[in-house]
Amino acid sequence: MEQLIGSIAAFLTTTAFLPQTIKVIRTRDTRSISLAMYATFSAGVFLWLIYGLMLMSWPIIVANCVTLVLSLTILAMKIRLG
Repeated sequence: MEQLIGSIAAFLTTTAFLPQTIKVIRTRDTRSISLAMYATFSAGVFLWLIYGLMLMSWPIIVANCVTLVLSLTILAMKIRLG
């Protein structure tokens, strides 16, 4: 039951980033996005990934790998586009 709940939570929180990432890629508009927030968030997601690896918890590992890619994409575009 714990794995199921963790998997559902991981799916929901990870897919929540898709619309923002798609919007930023399509519009190339990052003016309303906080650089500090995405830098801090990406660092936190990276630490969650390390934590998941330490526990060998696949819901945590997979979700944070995907979320890290999405958040780093937005962060990179924010840095590059301003």
